Amino acid sequence: MSHHTIHITNLSFSYPDGREALKQVSLNVAPNEKVALVGPNGAGKSTLMLHLNGILRSPHGQIEIAGLALSDHTLGQIRASVGVVFQNPDDQLFSPRVDQDVAFGPLHMGLHEDEVRERVARALEAVGMTDYAERLSHHLSVGEKKRIAVATVLSMDPKILVLDEPSAGLDPRARRGLIRLLAGLEQQTMLISTHDMRLVQELCSRTVVLDGGCVVADGPTREILFNAALMEQHGLEVP
Repeated sequence: MSHHTIHITNLSFSYPDGREALKQVSLNVAPNEKVALVGPNGAGKSTLMLHLNGILRSPHGQIEIAGLALSDHTLGQIRASVGVVFQNPDDQLFSPRVDQDVAFGPLHMGLHEDEVRERVARALEAVGMTDYAERLSHHLSVGEKKRIAVATVLSMDPKILVLDEPSAGLDPRARRGLIRLLAGLEQQTMLISTHDMRLVQELCSRTVVLDGGCVVADGPTREILFNAALMEQHGLEVP
């Protein structure tokens, strides 16, 4: 069992109003694997993602990240190794300037100023936004903001990237750029929740279908996406 793995066993979760969002979900993701999480709205995809860095916690089931069981003791370490990129980049960007946002995580990790600067430069380079360091975040386009949101997470040097609808709201050119960017990140394990089946096809070798809080299918992307009956049954479009 490798260290850079997501290992979820029998995870169940209900919201305070009693709505059961996850039912006995088990999921393993290997190192550097890029896995798509697909399913209709309300299937539990976002709920599942928010468990991976302990934003939501459930007493039912086990989560291991990079070989560590998620608990109060390991929460800090796990949050450092799982980078969550939210669907709306405005949930992620709150400093006036781009470089301040990208530096936020490393500064809070207590890293030395030179190391922080280096990480900011590296993260902006990885997303092709080096020239934007001193720009004002709220002047950027949605596509540019999405890239910066990814950079704010990369600067923390996470082992695992969890992305919620990364291509939502992007025009075709920005979307292509984002897919290229994610395809080029080879050191990270990725779990990508999306309705964008072409992105899944290009980026993820494996697809997990979640519906009604249950994993209803899990296999090679080419088999799942072209299983028309399965896709239709779960309200998904064959690409």
